[in-house]
Amino acid sequence: MKLLIIEDDPQLSETICDTLRPSYETAQAYDGDEGLYQAEQNIYDAIILDIMLPHRNGYEVLRELRSRGVRTPVLMLTAKDGIDDKLKGFREGADDYLVKPFHREELLLRLEAILRRATGEFRDQTLGFKEMKLNLQHKTATINGEVLHLNGKQFELLEYLVHNKNTILTKDQIFDRIWGFESETSTTVVEVYASHLRKHLKPSGYDRYIRTFRGLGYMLSDQEA
Repeated sequence: MKLLIIEDDPQLSETICDTLRPSYETAQAYDGDEGLYQAEQNIYDAIILDIMLPHRNGYEVLRELRSRGVRTPVLMLTAKDGIDDKLKGFREGADDYLVKPFHREELLLRLEAILRRATGEFRDQTLGFKEMKLNLQHKTATINGEVLHLNGKQFELLEYLVHNKNTILTKDQIFDRIWGFESETSTTVVEVYASHLRKHLKPSGYDRYIRTFRGLGYMLSDQEA
């Protein structure tokens, strides 16, 4: 799973990333404008959002995201413990609120809670689709107990599709999610990896659940293509 941390304090941002990296992939933004730009790509599973940010504050970032239809779960960070600040965050669409300073364990537990509510399954470190099981910690996948021999990015693509099953993912979303904004390769790499993934799924017949929307992207569907 991929998380976005929008926090202007570089030291705190690194501390949060260090806490999360054993279980999550992380990206960082250090002001409200950059955070909004990254978050609106809609490629993250959750966002950790500070309130006091340069250029635009966390409330403004969250309000803009929700107005654009981005429903990514948001955990807000603040140095203020007042009920008015919390209520304002919840009214703007926050999923939870964490007051600085906080314990690492509380950050992890609150994050897991909002992810569990958002996905409906989470966080025994597995995802499932029919008889397919993905172990997120060890990055392994099986179908009916048979191991799929996937490389790193093939597994990431499969995880992203399973996590967003029955939702069309554009090539740009997949590229930004797996290869990153700053990658020097092109989005054609998405087609290559989708083709390789289908070959791995074909022996079990699961390739027929990946639907291609020509010129747009891909979807893992409950219905056979």
